[in-house]
Amino acid sequence: MALTKKQRVVCGMSGGVDSSATAALLLEQGYDVIGITLKLWPQDCVNRAEDKCCGPQAVTDARSVCHQLDVPYYLVDESADFQKHVIQYFADEYKAGRTPNPCVMCNQNLKFGRLIDRADQLGADFIATGHFARVEYLGAPSTVSASLENEPGRAEPVLGVPGRYLLKRGRDLKKDQSYFLFSLRQDQLARTLFPLGEKTKSDTREVARHCHLKTADKEESMEICFVPDNNYGGFLQSANLVQKHRGEIVDVRGQVLGHHDGIEFYTIGQRKGLGITTPKPVYVVELDAENNRVVVGDEAALDRDEFVADRCNWHPFEKLTAPIEVTAKIRYNHPGASATVTPLDGNRVKVKLHSPARAITPGQAAVFYQDDLVVGGGWIVR
Repeated sequence: MALTKKQRVVCGMSGGVDSSATAALLLEQGYDVIGITLKLWPQDCVNRAEDKCCGPQAVTDARSVCHQLDVPYYLVDESADFQKHVIQYFADEYKAGRTPNPCVMCNQNLKFGRLIDRADQLGADFIATGHFARVEYLGAPSTVSASLENEPGRAEPVLGVPGRYLLKRGRDLKKDQSYFLFSLRQDQLARTLFPLGEKTKSDTREVARHCHLKTADKEESMEICFVPDNNYGGFLQSANLVQKHRGEIVDVRGQVLGHHDGIEFYTIGQRKGLGITTPKPVYVVELDAENNRVVVGDEAALDRDEFVADRCNWHPFEKLTAPIEVTAKIRYNHPGASATVTPLDGNRVKVKLHSPARAITPGQAAVFYQDDLVVGGGWIVR
């Protein structure tokens, strides 16, 4: 993306080292920078998230960094929309027997959507965040080449459409966050800068140290920001989003093995904490919301090689019209598996994995890659 000096950029500030270094790099590149923190946390969440990206300590750190860099800083209250689009979604997905991914929804609806709204109000050309990912503009027709060179029956590669914005992995594959960004729309990608996309995490800390920023050595959080102890069941209860409700734990044949206090407190692949005794280890293989049942089976029952994803979003093209070979990630920490993605009606796709994968979980995002390109993705359905 060509740079015009002193174009204005709204930089999302989380109070961590990545967003701090992002702001510093934008200044170095000649942008007119404005720092904004979106106040997302509901008041009953403050004590649980004191030092997280939605907590008051993060706001203090973000404001301090902007003061050091001599850029304007604003704190904007978006807690009502966060409650609606992220926390309520989080609870509703568990109630429906799905395992949510709140970070993807927060990026799509809050961090990028609201930042662009604020950028418009402030006359800014772009927004920027500290994500480890890259955006590239496709100026001419380009073949989206499959990464499986010798796969029998490989589908024809798809042609990228000129004028589209492509999402790519960050160069630091250990920190790559493109998975969480797959649902960003074209209008959002067109306005977004990722200054850390070409850098490693150590590069980022060095930028912050060079600028003497207080966040240079700040530890990063790997937890859901509003559930910092990772006890999502406890959060759902304490926030009065879920009430205990008794149901059956059954095996794959329907035999009752015990009882549970709510399917919301279980997830696919779970083995510990089931509260039942069986001759051999069993795992949660299905959450049946309609019948309020937790279905368990042996380890082999977790393996699947096919699923459907809906609400798909594509980057090189508007719509998938023919089968395509990809590397599919079925969760963020999944290494990826070779797969054929075939379009279905209603913005859905069938994903056929070339080898079975463990614990494919409804509600999680399935993101499709070809080399470092994010072709698109969707939401896994039962």
